[in-house]
Amino acid sequence: MFSIRRFLIVALVLSGFGCEKHIDVMLEAPAGAISGVEIDGVQRFLGIPYAETTAGENRWRPPVPLEPWEELFEADDYGPWCPQFDNDRREEGHIFSGEGWTVFLDVPPNQDSSEDCLSLNIWAPKNADVLKPVMVFLHGNALGSSYPAYDGTAFAQDGIVMVSINFRLHTMGNFAHPAITKESDSTAPLVRYTELDQLAALRWVQKNISAFGGNPDDVTLVGSSNGGAGILQMLSTHDARGLFHKAVVQSGNGWWEPVSLAQNEKLGCMLASKAGLNGCDATASELREVPWYKFPITGPYGIDGRTWKLGATQAIANGTVLDIPLLIGWNDYDGSSLRYSPQHVIATTQQDVLATYSAEKYENDESLAHTIYTDLHSGAPARWVAHQLEGGAPTYLYLFSYVLSSERGDVPGAAHGYELPHVFDSWDELLPPILGSFLVNDEDRRMTDVMHACWVSFIKAGTPSCPNSPEWPRYQRSTDQLMQLDIPTKVISGYRAKHLDAHERALEYYLVLANKSIEALLDQGIGD
Repeated sequence: MFSIRRFLIVALVLSGFGCEKHIDVMLEAPAGAISGVEIDGVQRFLGIPYAETTAGENRWRPPVPLEPWEELFEADDYGPWCPQFDNDRREEGHIFSGEGWTVFLDVPPNQDSSEDCLSLNIWAPKNADVLKPVMVFLHGNALGSSYPAYDGTAFAQDGIVMVSINFRLHTMGNFAHPAITKESDSTAPLVRYTELDQLAALRWVQKNISAFGGNPDDVTLVGSSNGGAGILQMLSTHDARGLFHKAVVQSGNGWWEPVSLAQNEKLGCMLASKAGLNGCDATASELREVPWYKFPITGPYGIDGRTWKLGATQAIANGTVLDIPLLIGWNDYDGSSLRYSPQHVIATTQQDVLATYSAEKYENDESLAHTIYTDLHSGAPARWVAHQLEGGAPTYLYLFSYVLSSERGDVPGAAHGYELPHVFDSWDELLPPILGSFLVNDEDRRMTDVMHACWVSFIKAGTPSCPNSPEWPRYQRSTDQLMQLDIPTKVISGYRAKHLDAHERALEYYLVLANKSIEALLDQGIGD
């Protein structure tokens, strides 16, 4: 998401900078009595559990709701992240990638993550006279809700009750095995424990958020990267109906060919073998006794034939999704998240698609591959989703292309995740004051003011309205308009239409390619 320099800065922030005046606050919710703190008119409650631990017998089962607690819960610190690898030590392991999947083998675990991780955080305006709109944020496929860029203070200051949640990821959140299937009821959901956690958190919000001043009938689900992809999957999930009423998808919109339950079970057998168990013959008890970090880190998008019978791409194409206002878009250098080799990207791009890039000059294969990946992984799918849904509730398309003044000339564009501190107006949380004033100047702050206001207006009214900007049109393929979020903001038509159209025409090819890639993984094994 950020350069090494930025990660060093975040480390400094986490070690403690500045001081704040805290005022203790307490309230009664259906979940039980909760205490938090008030800081500058914003009430903050951290690390509230919304379900039981996912360890032991609860591993690879739907989240277990908590009974109301009897004693005061002190919500004064973030809960641990859900199990994941140590992102700073990737090079110590092995990475295997293909279309639709990535396996991290022997990468050291993040020592601060835990299976007892299903918690959420709330920022709320002080003494709200009426119930306020609610925003629920889904982070990407790394980190957790305590990452400083996700601080909800600015949203609360603008009259929104902001909630961020932790949920299972990777292998702990997306897994199947014959033993798990055999022990479950024939109608019980399987595989997608990530989404089951998100649904559980949304149900908790429905039941409890009014105690914090939030309106359960006005919830906007916002997600970045894999969290944004999860929202598109949530739109196609029947059990999500009524749990949220608007959605924002930030650089999270790929096309997916879902992995079947049988394929996922075969993969689960391979993962069990790598964890030291007897493959498909491992028992459910054995699978739950092995430390989570013994399993390779993976988790391709799957369906179970029960709760999820269609993949999100097919459901969106069929129109069998929630009909709610949607804000969706991408960053012009989302290709920074590329996990495959540049040569692989170019070799697997259909020739008719590749021909659309021939008139453009690229420094090398890496530059071309990152551009193709931006269009394929983010731009074309976002535009396609907006087109598929344009006949229903309003859909708004955006392109974020702003680069910080301190980084211009050093980077090709707005990298994956670079919109987040602008959306959350969280620079003061992310950067120490001295370095913040050096790295983020007045123009950068103006971009933040615009972006944050765009999101606030959509969360409140279902229509994005940005200060000092033209009116944001709802998306229609006939005009093919989007809002370019830069300085200045502007409405543009036909952005990279030749390239995005070519990728869209090749959609079936990409889905077939993804399925062949999964089959190749299952045939060849992991690191064998």
